[in-house]
Amino acid sequence: MSTPKLTEGEIQAALTTLTGWQLVEGKLHKVYQFPNFVSAFAFMTKVALLAEKMDHHPEWSNVYNRVTINLTTHDAGGITAKDVELARQIDQ
Repeated sequence: MSTPKLTEGEIQAALTTLTGWQLVEGKLHKVYQFPNFVSAFAFMTKVALLAEKMDHHPEWSNVYNRVTINLTTHDAGGITAKDVELARQIDQ
């Protein structure tokens, strides 16, 4: 059973509680910047363990000291509560 997709209003309400996250091309989107590649990779390792524990995995990329994350729930066809929760946990 998939998690239900959030409405536009629910997404906008969630964005008011998430620091630095935006809606870009139908996905929750944020770019993190670090002092160097090692710091960026360490962050990605922590997020990977968190995502695996939640069984919800980000679309992401790393270029040197920058990590770009996009969150969506593919089987729901959009943003769900899982994406909002993962965004919150990533920020912690």
